[in-house]
Amino acid sequence: MEKPTQKPANPNFSSGPCAKRPGWTPDALKGAFLGRSHRHKDGAARIKSIIEEQRALLGIPADYKVGVVPGSDTGAIEMAMWGMMGERGVDVLVWEQFGLEWHTDITTELKLPNVRTFKAGYGELPDLAQVDFNNDVIFTWNGTTSGVRVPNGDWIKGDRAGLTFCDATSAVFAYDMPWDKLDVTTWSWQKALGGEAAHGMIVLSPRAIERLKNYTPAGRPLPKLFRMMKKGAVLDEVFEGLTINTPSMLCIEDCADALRWVKSIGGSAATLKRTQANFDAIGAWVAKTPWIEFLAPVAETRSMTSVCLKITDPVVAALDDEAQQAFIKTLCKKLETEQAAYDCASYRSAPPGLRFWVGATVETADVKAMLPWVEWAFEATKVETQKKAA
Repeated sequence: MEKPTQKPANPNFSSGPCAKRPGWTPDALKGAFLGRSHRHKDGAARIKSIIEEQRALLGIPADYKVGVVPGSDTGAIEMAMWGMMGERGVDVLVWEQFGLEWHTDITTELKLPNVRTFKAGYGELPDLAQVDFNNDVIFTWNGTTSGVRVPNGDWIKGDRAGLTFCDATSAVFAYDMPWDKLDVTTWSWQKALGGEAAHGMIVLSPRAIERLKNYTPAGRPLPKLFRMMKKGAVLDEVFEGLTINTPSMLCIEDCADALRWVKSIGGSAATLKRTQANFDAIGAWVAKTPWIEFLAPVAETRSMTSVCLKITDPVVAALDDEAQQAFIKTLCKKLETEQAAYDCASYRSAPPGLRFWVGATVETADVKAMLPWVEWAFEATKVETQKKAA
């Protein structure tokens, strides 16, 4: 197969940090509030503005608290687990690497009693009907490492007694989020917004706020970065722009720039539409390409942002795991050398395969331009593999 002639204008398909919004340059950061205290009224106002802009764009209810916290999505979900779990049993849903990490923290670090685990392999979902909503429930809405997502929020009970803890870092701005079903929700700017990493977002429903006020984990030390309570009261300044630690005002400006872009194209309805178009472009390619399939077999639960694929060609499928990993590494190296697609190998603990982030900051034209290069790289790598085996 001859090399394609057209390349993506932006070959960044990494699943985190993800592609910057179209047209981004460092000039977008020129107005950053640098060399000044983030606690100055103007600095705090900038942080507060990105809180309220995300509230508005995502349709988060007015009685939910929204805050910027340290440590990206990981910091946000850890803050919630350490500060709020333990009042009742926990159902942990695991179908990808980060859900597994939250399970590890709950069982080996927090050592919570009454933990039930529902686990599925890469590409699959556990049976959501087994969940007991008298317990707290923690899950990842969109599995970045497995290409699997929950189909919707219908499986979550409206009259639940426990809280839902949702890691939504690869889901916000890509799916409609049912806020009435979500009590604790977390994400970071580095995913669908293409923002810089290190900062996380946390959203608390009124039910979650009541838990925070009325439940104190007995005998559990909380690092300062995890504390949302002070002297028996909710630390409201976290949700008003006065962050627990010193944030990067460059990152704040970058997030503000991404949000301005989202607003300019029509808000979250437009980002959902762009994500769907990108996913559809890959779906059409998979449908006509005989050597590749989605890792997730069920269409309704395939991630539309972090698309995970497996190579089904008999030559590659016959290789052992180590050889398949080497095949993928070689294929991806060819794409990188040609500047056709960067960072497309599957997650390190996932089955060997390809993974493309195609959230809203990615242009559909770039997705379509990238796919012929994947075909070329696959054929070239396959020929090399067969020659070595001969």
